Amino acid sequence: MLNFEFLEILRTELAAECGIALTPEIPPFYPETPPQGMKGDIALNCFKMARFFKDKPENIALKVKTILSSRDEITFAESIKGFVNLEIKPEYLHRTVNSDIEKLIKSAEVPENEKKRIVVEYSAPNTNKPMHLGHVRNNTLGLAVTSLLKKTGHHVFSVNLINDRGIHICKSMIAYQRFGNGETPQSSKMKGDHLVGKYYVRFDQELKKQIEALKVENPVLRDSDDEELFPKTEVGTAAQEMLVKWENNDHETVSLWKKMNSWVIEGFHETYRRMGVSFDKIYLESDTYLLGKDIVAEGLRRGIFQKRDDGAVFIDLEKEGFGKKVLLRADGTSVYITQDLGTTVEKNKDFSPDSQIWIVGDEQIHHFKILFATLAKLGCKWAGNLFHLAYGMVTLPSGKMKSREGTVVDADDLFDQMFSLAKEACSERYGENPPADLDERCERIGMGALKFMLLKFNPKTTMLFDPGASLKFEGDTGPYVQYACTRVNSIEKKATAESIPLDSPADWSLLVEKLEKELTVKMFFYPRILGEAAEKLDASILVNYLLDLAKSFSRFYKEFSVLSAENDALRNARLKLCLNTRKILQDGLATLTIKVPEAM
Repeated sequence: MLNFEFLEILRTELAAECGIALTPEIPPFYPETPPQGMKGDIALNCFKMARFFKDKPENIALKVKTILSSRDEITFAESIKGFVNLEIKPEYLHRTVNSDIEKLIKSAEVPENEKKRIVVEYSAPNTNKPMHLGHVRNNTLGLAVTSLLKKTGHHVFSVNLINDRGIHICKSMIAYQRFGNGETPQSSKMKGDHLVGKYYVRFDQELKKQIEALKVENPVLRDSDDEELFPKTEVGTAAQEMLVKWENNDHETVSLWKKMNSWVIEGFHETYRRMGVSFDKIYLESDTYLLGKDIVAEGLRRGIFQKRDDGAVFIDLEKEGFGKKVLLRADGTSVYITQDLGTTVEKNKDFSPDSQIWIVGDEQIHHFKILFATLAKLGCKWAGNLFHLAYGMVTLPSGKMKSREGTVVDADDLFDQMFSLAKEACSERYGENPPADLDERCERIGMGALKFMLLKFNPKTTMLFDPGASLKFEGDTGPYVQYACTRVNSIEKKATAESIPLDSPADWSLLVEKLEKELTVKMFFYPRILGEAAEKLDASILVNYLLDLAKSFSRFYKEFSVLSAENDALRNARLKLCLNTRKILQDGLATLTIKVPEAM
């Protein structure tokens, strides 16, 4: 992390003052933001340093104040309850931060010996329906987490496991067999994932009819839930039989499966392209479940797993507090955890990672606890380096989504809606003279607004997403931050038109105003924000930082003239400050995989 030189000197002088030897274990002071309402550009937390300097925080704070009060870089220092608030001389502050903004950004990288190989698995769509709003949050989180880890210097590999087999896939296939009449994406003019999803909904409609008929015929079943009655229905039985046929490599079943899956996966690729999603490797459950079955067979041979009287294979995790978990059904077909065992072992072989991260909804917390415990029982030494980043549900104002009932918010439809809302807002600004690249701008604004709002909250938060609110140009939104960037674009364009050099040396001593210093102090903290967001796997930390920086820039922009400043030297310094602020804002948005339009 970039730091102020006087803080390294402070570390040395404080050690001498406290009568201790300066060792590498004693970290430098890293500034914090002063409490609201208190004077100072930065604050030093002496509580964090007390154990290293072997004194009370209050005493350390007094010594720090005394040492720094005599330094030319400091214009004000005060000690308050173990904290020291400092004001830094404008010239020194601006020169340290603004002279090499690329160096500042680069300083977010962790030391070489702390860089890790990390596999991030996300998306994991099913090939029985198109991706929906829940997948959009998943993809957005996956993109941001991967990007944050890379930004801080780690070697990151993004992977996707497409769930292309199982009973849910058979449901769409059964419905298509019975009601499809040879329909194709070409004949229906539908994306392949949308077409197959239509038959997933059609299966559920037929299932509901049969369940209702069962309850009418046999009143004793009236209080039974749908899952319990599923195998008692004709369509439920047909779906289960199809799954057995598929696992036995029945030619007709596999041919239909390949055809319908190819439609869906092509549809997925279109959705991914629009979001900017790509993967280092894509795994298919139809491959990895076989690896999982081999692992289960080996675990059974070694006595780690057991077999029930009906032939089902399970693991006993009673001591771990998870009870008994079935790994293979009585008919020999695999369950979800079967393929997860295979995929996890395969990823470890493929990438030799220091850790693996799964980005999956919080309804699967129990599943991953069992997965990790099972791998530990199997003797996988790396099982302790597996992490499930669980995220909360996302809904729209219209309510909860259900795929099988056809009430989901389709990802592609949501993208189109965001584009349309952005275009409506931009068209009001441009009137009858829209720019030639209006559609490109609106795509960036719409997709940026969507990603920004989905990342604004801690991943664990269950959130409500309002498309209209996310696109407001004023407020805590992505377009607000994009707009700050385009304001600087406008300043730069005007400066170029007036032949004002963009690379003139800046006299940083002229930027003495509070709002000017505020911008520079906030930029100084950018690498720290990146590091914290990456460490906590929480992009909301970066989102809220960018909002704060954009608001500071907006206050500065309204208060002070840049190109019409009192003199050329002040103009050049303010122009450089604006350009650097834009670099930080753009870099932060890019880290969230959000693009900035040229103008709004």
